[in-house]
Amino acid sequence: MDTRRIILFVIFSFSVLFLWQAWQQEHMPPPVAQTAAPAVPGAAPAPAKDVPAPTVATTPPSPPPAAGVPASSGVPAPSGAPVAAGGQTVTIKTDLYTAHVDTAGGVLTLVTLDRHRDATDASKPYAALQRSAERTFVAQAGLIGEGLPNHRTQFEALPGPRELVAGSDRVELRLKATTATGDPVVKVLTFHRGSYLIDVAFDITNKGTAPLAPYAYFQLTRDTRQAVVQSSMAPAAYVGPVVYNDKDNFKKVEFGEIDKLAADPNRKSPFQKTADNGWVGMIEHYFVAAWLPSDERKTPREFFVRKLDNGLYAAGVIVPVGTIAPGATGEIRVPLYVGPQDQDVLAKTAKGLDLVVDYGIFTVLAAPLFWLLKWLHGLLGNWGWAIVVMTIMIKAVFYPLNAAAARSMGKMKIIAPKMKALQEQYANDKQQLQIKMMEMYKTEKINPLGGCLPILVQIPVFIALYWVLLSAVELRQAPWILWIHDLSAPDPYFVLPVIYAITAYLQVKLSPTPITDPVQAKVMQIMPIAFSVLFIFFPAGLVLYWLVNNILQIGQQWQVNKMLEKEAAAKAATRR
Repeated sequence: MDTRRIILFVIFSFSVLFLWQAWQQEHMPPPVAQTAAPAVPGAAPAPAKDVPAPTVATTPPSPPPAAGVPASSGVPAPSGAPVAAGGQTVTIKTDLYTAHVDTAGGVLTLVTLDRHRDATDASKPYAALQRSAERTFVAQAGLIGEGLPNHRTQFEALPGPRELVAGSDRVELRLKATTATGDPVVKVLTFHRGSYLIDVAFDITNKGTAPLAPYAYFQLTRDTRQAVVQSSMAPAAYVGPVVYNDKDNFKKVEFGEIDKLAADPNRKSPFQKTADNGWVGMIEHYFVAAWLPSDERKTPREFFVRKLDNGLYAAGVIVPVGTIAPGATGEIRVPLYVGPQDQDVLAKTAKGLDLVVDYGIFTVLAAPLFWLLKWLHGLLGNWGWAIVVMTIMIKAVFYPLNAAAARSMGKMKIIAPKMKALQEQYANDKQQLQIKMMEMYKTEKINPLGGCLPILVQIPVFIALYWVLLSAVELRQAPWILWIHDLSAPDPYFVLPVIYAITAYLQVKLSPTPITDPVQAKVMQIMPIAFSVLFIFFPAGLVLYWLVNNILQIGQQWQVNKMLEKEAAAKAATRR
């Protein structure tokens, strides 16, 4: 198999993969909203403002058994728990985002990130959390115990600042509720300057005569819709729950797997449910929301995922508050991260949180490539030029291999007339033609497979770089020059794909191969155009990489061809 056939095979394989994924996305029916279950005592009605509330779990997680970590199977709502009527929306403004908190349950219903714009309307900030008619993705928290408030309880917003002012590094929202036995519970949400972390805490005062041992649950509830539009022709980024702990490491729990768990309660869980470390989150392209219990005290915790009504899914964690003596106050605090998948920030925020930026099996290559790209951006101040320079650097690393391949291709061009003569002479005897061609390769000292090794070695690098350009939030809506305003989106005017098609065609012309089959020859001529059509749907940053790579390859092949022509002319002169 010669080099061009390998290229053809690789391109065809990628094309089939992308087209299959595109077909699945186009033809797979969207999740159908299930009919809501009959109302149960304690269920919350929809909040005001004409915004339909998501149908959340009809019950919070179950109370714990006598020992160990709590079980998360559903149980009836705690008797006496106050029921939320129509809640009020409290707006909190920080230097990085705006958050809405519904006093009905103290639910975070909206978080808009000021430094990241909406995928379809750049005049609007990106909504990392949102509850609307179009999309549901909210953060909920509550307590498990007799009469304790949960995410369906009506809270009272206590007076206090609602905006982060100059000179202050935090702003707190305090929500108060009273248990059925008269114990006050204050839910405190703390928003920090320069951080996407929101501390969510419960202060529980025990005014009774018996000790309390409540548990708290923290969950994210969402549908399967994505706020970030992805090309239907390119592999889609993962969207759904993730669980991290030391035993499982990083586990994705797809919505389809949750459906199977709901249909078969005895089905083996795909993740470790109980641990003394770890966190749980929901990720989508470029962004993540995650509950991050502290690992310092090795507090036991239980992770859970659930299928809810109306096409919603929940993922969360249950942690013990600890025993609260009569007359004492207990506290449980769990941070919530809602923001971009900035790897440096995530790595500092919690162990393993940076793994949400998933490069798959090529992480060992993708991670250093991203480090290099980010370093170049620090020098150049532009992600587009960083891609260009990085491509040149990668090309330089592979120069010896590429030079060998180019030399092999150049020699093929020199013997092209002899090859054509053989093809005409043995047009009706394919077997004899192959024998004569191999004899010619041996005489001319040409390795027909000489161009294979560089391609095979570079394929993993290309794939790893693809996932870097697809996954890095730093490149989202990052401009390059002129018409390229977003390197993570397709070229709006198809300029880069068209230029790529031209360079790919020139590359084929500069590198002839001994293809005797006219059908294969035609395919090789058409393939650059076909591949450029596929590139129409790819991120501009990836097309830019391939384009620069092609231009450098053409230059190298042209230089090698000229050098070989001079060598051939010198040999001919010597013979004379």
